[in-house]
Amino acid sequence: MYPPEPWHLRGQMYLSVFLIPRRDLPALPPVLDDTVRPVTVGGRVAVGAAWVSYEPGGVLHYRELLSAVLVHERGRPRVSITDIWVDSVASREGGRRLWGIPKELAEFTLDAETEPLVDATITAPDGGGPIGSALIRLKGRLPGRYPLGFTVAQQLGEQVRRTPVRGRAGLRTATAAWRPEPDGPLAYLAGRRPVLSLAITDFWLTFGRSAQDRAKTRSA
Repeated sequence: MYPPEPWHLRGQMYLSVFLIPRRDLPALPPVLDDTVRPVTVGGRVAVGAAWVSYEPGGVLHYRELLSAVLVHERGRPRVSITDIWVDSVASREGGRRLWGIPKELAEFTLDAETEPLVDATITAPDGGGPIGSALIRLKGRLPGRYPLGFTVAQQLGEQVRRTPVRGRAGLRTATAAWRPEPDGPLAYLAGRRPVLSLAITDFWLTFGRSAQDRAKTRSA
């Protein structure tokens, strides 16, 4: 039903970073909450929210909206995904079973045809109502391509699963107006302005470990 890891993916990402009071954050699963701690900036926690279009050329192509908290594990930076929706059953099942990523299904509009504007909306499936929307305005391109590298930490069963993500991408500056539903699952972002927005363009990335790398990890 879904590809084995690692997943090789290509596409476009529209990322905004928010600073949120810790009391307003969604709770992490218990095992993960015992292992990691949020990274705070002036008493607030860094939260990244992103619309993603995974395009043909990777193992799957689909659309996604996610929200993730920047955390650390004994000083080592990690990213923990708290809310995420996709429009692919294969992506949902693979994300849940391989890495403990709590993917849900949703319906998307992600219109990037009217450059420099990107208009994004998400609704719950089967007429479940709106979850949120955003209007992103793309600005200048930064020269070159940049490395991407981070580790995703999720609770999988009764353990913490740590998954490497590696890749390269172009960058564009951007502004973004987010409009999450105030009584919806992203209510903690409602009425807030991001402190930073970027378009991560024409990326390629590898999500997860090869069988050889997994064997090395188990034997270490």
